[in-house]
Amino acid sequence: MNRKHFIVLLILGLFIAACKKNSAVIEQIETFLGFQKPTNFPATVYNFDNNPITKDGFELGRMLFYEPRLSRNNTITCGSCHIQSSAFTQHGHDVSHGIDDRLGTRNSPPIMNLAWNKAFNWGGGVYDLDTQPIIPITTHEEMDENLENVYNKLRAMPKYTSKFKAAFGTEEINTANFMKALSQFMLMCISSNSKYDKVMRKEAGASFTAEELEGYNIFKDKCGTCHTEPLFTDASFRNNGLGISPVNDKGLYTATLIETDKYKFKVPSLRNLKYTSPYMHDGRFLTLNGVLEHYNSEVRATQNVDPLLNNGRLGIALSVNDKTKITAFLNTLNDEDFINDKLLAEQ
Repeated sequence: MNRKHFIVLLILGLFIAACKKNSAVIEQIETFLGFQKPTNFPATVYNFDNNPITKDGFELGRMLFYEPRLSRNNTITCGSCHIQSSAFTQHGHDVSHGIDDRLGTRNSPPIMNLAWNKAFNWGGGVYDLDTQPIIPITTHEEMDENLENVYNKLRAMPKYTSKFKAAFGTEEINTANFMKALSQFMLMCISSNSKYDKVMRKEAGASFTAEELEGYNIFKDKCGTCHTEPLFTDASFRNNGLGISPVNDKGLYTATLIETDKYKFKVPSLRNLKYTSPYMHDGRFLTLNGVLEHYNSEVRATQNVDPLLNNGRLGIALSVNDKTKITAFLNTLNDEDFINDKLLAEQ
């Protein structure tokens, strides 16, 4: 075999290998297994009997999640404020930036593990995932649109009428099916493959370092009551002693008008903190060290401050060593598979 023939065969071999690799990736994307509860997670809260996840329903929800026509001027998508590479948050912004670059008053919360959520939004007010998208679509600072306008825009597009038909058996685009489709996509945003998860599932080769294990034990002692495993939130609303914001956001009270709910906000999950800064409901802390120092020395006795933070002293005593080791443990909750999952990406 001469040199020319060898080079031709080599190039052909590389081409065939690349095609096989691409085919494998495409096959992986197209293989839809539906909702799979992680083995180390508890039972879900969402009622799947009313909205079973199907391939067509999920794909329709994904299309809608990344559809700019959900906004008034066709520029903002759900994915604009919930970016996959940032664990479906709007990384780098203290508060959300919406249509016409209008500013909201709260940090964009991550979209992950919603099947285990009983309430939504930092300040509550929504207790059914199937109705939650109404808020961002209609809010002045977010998408500033109304649902009927959205439906009319979608009805003019054959790709949507055919996809609604495939997902729900009818081309009709109505609120029930529109919301169910979005829920099907969001319910599939499951983050459960961090180092922590692999250790808990006793997967081969998975183990904490000595520092991570020490941090885990400190975390369970000092933080685990509110940030309960494995979701790392107890889904409650609490006042964690932050100073009152310039806009005087009263949190859960805005939804309930109950005096004892003032300044209570939803306890966030601590998963994927590497990707979701800044932190707190108004994005006031840029770093995890800032968050930990808040609990150590900056907790204020504001109205309804949580009793766990006012037990003999305000806050939670954390030494420099404690903070270092807790941070090491928190880093085991980052899930690269989640932020790189092609199934969840805009197609």
